[in-house]
Amino acid sequence: MSVGIRHDDLRRRNRAMVISAVRRAAHPSRTEIAATTGLSHSTISAISSDLIEEGVLAESKPSEPGSFKRGRPQVGLSLNPEAATVMTVVLSLNFLSVAVIDYTGQVIAEEQRRLDTLTMNREALVGACIAIVRRRLEDADLDVRGIARIALAIQGVTDTHARAMLWSPITPHTDIPFADVLEEEFGIPAIVENDCNMMAVALRWRDPQRYRDDFIAVLLSHGIGMGLVLKGELFSGTHSSGGEFGHMIHRPDGALCRCGRRGCIEAYAGNYAIWRNASEMGEEAEPVDVGDAEMRVLAATAREKDGPEREAYRKAGEALGFGLGSLFALVDPAPVAMVGVSAAAFDLIEPALREAIAQTAGGQHSKSISFDTEPNELPLIREGCAMRALTFVDEQIFAPGVQARAGVAGKNVA
Repeated sequence: MSVGIRHDDLRRRNRAMVISAVRRAAHPSRTEIAATTGLSHSTISAISSDLIEEGVLAESKPSEPGSFKRGRPQVGLSLNPEAATVMTVVLSLNFLSVAVIDYTGQVIAEEQRRLDTLTMNREALVGACIAIVRRRLEDADLDVRGIARIALAIQGVTDTHARAMLWSPITPHTDIPFADVLEEEFGIPAIVENDCNMMAVALRWRDPQRYRDDFIAVLLSHGIGMGLVLKGELFSGTHSSGGEFGHMIHRPDGALCRCGRRGCIEAYAGNYAIWRNASEMGEEAEPVDVGDAEMRVLAATAREKDGPEREAYRKAGEALGFGLGSLFALVDPAPVAMVGVSAAAFDLIEPALREAIAQTAGGQHSKSISFDTEPNELPLIREGCAMRALTFVDEQIFAPGVQARAGVAGKNVA
């Protein structure tokens, strides 16, 4: 009996390895999969045949014409886009987005809407999330019977079990069990994740060479957030998602932060903070929602002349630099991705940021720290959610074998 259990576990592991290899590569051949997984050719042939028969994988044409290579052209394997679908929901300040993603990770339907998250009551906020999911599920032009997972990313603190939003600066309401609500409403397994953590997940899938064992994703938008990967693992706290970089203290009793406290890094580097300083409103001024277009105009003005606009970006860089320098005093300097609309103004932020890092205990290797920029956070957050959900499908639905996945097409099983 124990031998049978071990064999089933081995089979499950091998299936997961083959699916993962196909997901990570572009139409790999069976020979290429053998090279990356270490599995034998016979094992890969048997598993791939099963997965093709089950509709999980498909054979694809060689990417290069046969005349370019000697011998028989290798047949590639690809994911079947119709094998399963997942849904991603992104909730941020005054913004809600939903997307339906096929098994290859491509968006097949989406919807976005504006809403006033700061003033909505609890029932209205939850109701808006339910309504946008329901509209996608009821779309007559979309076959969503096979949706296997809903992944919701939120700007704020989530619990370690990926079930609830504990706190968020986008709403006065706390402890909202979004996963439970969505599962009860639609009967589809759901998870709730921190948005910056999902950015980090996406970066690792996009560029596994640069973003591998240790790296950082910093959100430079309405708020300041961080997704932190250490030794190949996404960092989280013991009770929550952790990584609240934006609410580390930069100046005690300093500028008013939208979290209600004073002196946070975000209170100097968030969009509203840069706008407040550029407008010379004073540190007591209440944070306001500043649009992306307004931030782009502000950055252009800062580039044109030396004035309060440029000084606002300098202050942002200083706050970010001291925060990162303190972090690098605990962990070695690692690649950093700056994500969000203010990442497009990183040329205005970087000089003060590097100068501040160099003044900290973590700044001894400041010249070796490298930065990438990505001015739009939504695609990264969505991609991270999609990969989180699709990996669940790969490992928990398709990897166990035919018997475990018998109801996937008609039911949404965990």
